[in-house]
Amino acid sequence: MNTLSLAWRNLLRNRRRSITTLLAMIVGANAVLLFGGYSRNITYGLQTDYVKYGGHLQIQREGYYRYGSGNPAAYGLAQYREIIAAIQQDPVLKPLVLVATPTLQLQGIAGNFGAGVSRTALGLGVVVEDQNRMRAWNGYDFPVQVPQMALTGTGPETAVLGTGLARVLQLCGPLKLQDCQGAAVKPAATANARTDVPADLPADIADLGTLANGPATAAPSSAAAIEMLAATAQGAPNVARLQVVKAEEQGVKEFDDVYVGLHLAQAQQLVFGKEAPKATAIVLQLQHTDQIPAAKARLEKLLAERFPQEPVEVLDFSALNPFYGQALAMFATLFGFVALLIAAIVLFTVGNTMSMAVIERTVEIGTLRAMGLRRAKLRRLFMQEGLLLGIVGAVLGVSIAASLAGLINHSGLTWTPPGRSPVPLIIRVWGETGLIAGTTVGLILVASLSAWLPSLRAARQNIVDALRHV
Repeated sequence: MNTLSLAWRNLLRNRRRSITTLLAMIVGANAVLLFGGYSRNITYGLQTDYVKYGGHLQIQREGYYRYGSGNPAAYGLAQYREIIAAIQQDPVLKPLVLVATPTLQLQGIAGNFGAGVSRTALGLGVVVEDQNRMRAWNGYDFPVQVPQMALTGTGPETAVLGTGLARVLQLCGPLKLQDCQGAAVKPAATANARTDVPADLPADIADLGTLANGPATAAPSSAAAIEMLAATAQGAPNVARLQVVKAEEQGVKEFDDVYVGLHLAQAQQLVFGKEAPKATAIVLQLQHTDQIPAAKARLEKLLAERFPQEPVEVLDFSALNPFYGQALAMFATLFGFVALLIAAIVLFTVGNTMSMAVIERTVEIGTLRAMGLRRAKLRRLFMQEGLLLGIVGAVLGVSIAASLAGLINHSGLTWTPPGRSPVPLIIRVWGETGLIAGTTVGLILVASLSAWLPSLRAARQNIVDALRHV
C-alpha cells in the first residue's frame, strides 16, 4: 500500500505529462470500444435479419443444402406436418420455439407472355401468418420494425416479386416501379382462340395450366400478372397464373432478379400437383439465439427417435448463410488491427512517459538505493506507476466511450447498410461485458508492460553515478 501511495504521488508530480499520457490512453480506449460497439451492432443486425426471414434452425432432408435446391420433389419432407406437431408438443422444445413453419423452394420460369418476356426464377412458398410472426422477432432491441408480408390477407393465387424480376418482366407500370427507362416493350400477342384463358397466354402454356389447375380466370387488364412454369414431381411441366400484388427490393441483386414469393399451397400445387404435398424445410425460430445448441441437440435426438425413416439434418442460420461467418471474420480482423494499433500507441506513450520519469528522478533513485531500497522494490515502484496509469486510463476511457455511444444512439443519426434503407446508427458499448472487460484488461496490461523496461533501467543504475547525476 505504501508503494502504491508513493507511485500515485509520483504521477501527480508532473501532472501535465501524466494527463497527456492519460488522454492518449482514453482516445485509444474510445477508438477500440466505439469500433467494437459498431461492429457488434452490425453482427447483431445481420443475425436479426437472418433470424427474421430464415429462423434460427432449419430441418432439411439430408443432402438438400448441397445437392437438392434444384430438385425439391426428390428432397421434400413428406412428414413435415407430423414433425412440426412433435416439436410443438415436446416438453423441452415447446418453451424454446416461437415459430415452426414449413417452406418450399422451387425453381421455374416466370413469364409475362403479354410482353413476350420471361426468365428463370426462384420461388419460395411460405405460410404467410407464420412469416409475419417471425418478422416480429427482435432479440437485440433494434428500433426498427419490419412490415408484414405483402401477401398478408391475399388469396392463394397471388405473388410478390423482386424488383429486378419485375423490371425484367416489364411490370413497372402496374407495380409503379421507378428506374425502368429503356426497357424494351413488346406488343401483346393476338388473342388466343380459347375463351377461358387470358388472351396473352400461349395456347400450350394455357393447356398446361388448365389440366393442372382447372380453367383459368382472366385478370383485369390493369392488374400485374405472371405465369410461373415449374416441373412437377414426375418431371412434367406445370403452370400457374399469379396475380402480383407488389415488387419488393431483396437487398442482393442476384436474388432480387429471380425472387418470387408465393403461398405455400400454391407452391405445393406447382411442384406436386395432385400428389401429397411436401416441404423442403421446416424453419424454427427460437426465443433467443443462445438457445441454438440446446434446441439443436434435442431436435436431433427427437427426429432420430420419432422419424427414423426421414433422413434429415438440422442446420443453424450461420451454416445456411456463409456470408454471416465471412462478415464476422472480416470485422474480427479489422477490430484486431485497430486494437493492435492502439496498443502500440499506448505502449510507446506510456513507455516514453516512464523513461522521462526515470531520467528526471535519477538522483532520487540513487538516494533511495543508498538508503537500502532493493532493486526489486524500485522496479515495483515504477511498474505500479504504469499500472495506475492503465487503471485510470481504462476507467475513464470506458466511461467516456459509454457516454459517447449513448449520445450517438440518441442523436437520430442513420446509416445505410448494403441493400437496405437507412437505419438508426447504434453503437453497443454499455452491456457488452466481454468487449469492456477485454479492452480494460488489455489497456492495463499494455500500460504495465510499457513500464517494464524503464523500471529495469532505473533498478540497474549505479548508486554513485545516480547521486552525481546533473
